[in-house]
Amino acid sequence: MSEKTVIERTKEPITKKHILESLKRLGIQPNDTLLVHSALSSLGWVVGQEVSVIQALLEALPEGTLMMPTHSAGNSDPADWENPPVPEAWIPVIYEHMPAYDPALTPTRGMGRIPELFRTWPGVMRSSHPQTSFSAHGPKASTLTSPHALTPMFGDDSPIAALVRDNGKILLFGVGYDSCTTLHYSELLAGVLPLKSTGCAQYEEGQRIFKKYLDYDYDSDDFAALGEAYEATHTVSKTTLGNATLRLVDAADLVAFGTTWLKAHREVSHA
Repeated sequence: MSEKTVIERTKEPITKKHILESLKRLGIQPNDTLLVHSALSSLGWVVGQEVSVIQALLEALPEGTLMMPTHSAGNSDPADWENPPVPEAWIPVIYEHMPAYDPALTPTRGMGRIPELFRTWPGVMRSSHPQTSFSAHGPKASTLTSPHALTPMFGDDSPIAALVRDNGKILLFGVGYDSCTTLHYSELLAGVLPLKSTGCAQYEEGQRIFKKYLDYDYDSDDFAALGEAYEATHTVSKTTLGNATLRLVDAADLVAFGTTWLKAHREVSHA
């Protein structure tokens, strides 16, 4: 989509002031712990783009902590790659040469421009998981990002569980519930997931290795339906910003609802 097309679809350029006003309308408090899932392109034409968005979020949380998913899904088992797959003969080469996860260097993948910039923002801390890291800025950044167990990656020793324990909130910033990673914690609590083999390149005792391990086969296909059911029975703070809808949700409340909903709507796995 060209900038000209975006401008035509937006009544006016979106500024940091507009973003701050939207966050205030939602009810975000200065000391909140806030996990943000975002899509910059959904808003329209933003002056300053992802820089303005992050500045606005941090200004809205002068005493709070901001967290974002900074996943690096490309650091995964090449034997599982499908879009596109790689030739079988390449797989051992990839196992041997894929760079190990480095919190300071490893880029995000599929997260969008806002989290990719946020992971490098001054003062941000990033968790240790080679595939599903989270980054945070603020007084609770350390406790939100550590520990982060290798497996289960979305379990009790993960930033998501830490967010729930801290009575944190989730901001869906131009995205839907299908992008709400927190619901993977509901999947675990509901016991509806089969196990699967996965792997990643990481450092272990100072040495770069490709480590294979078991985790769960997480599945977000029904998260949109789960979110629709949640909003049918719960009050969710919403506002619009440019072309996007913003939603503010209580993390613990959503996880509890999601756990019950998944038990009722998914077949329980005994794997």
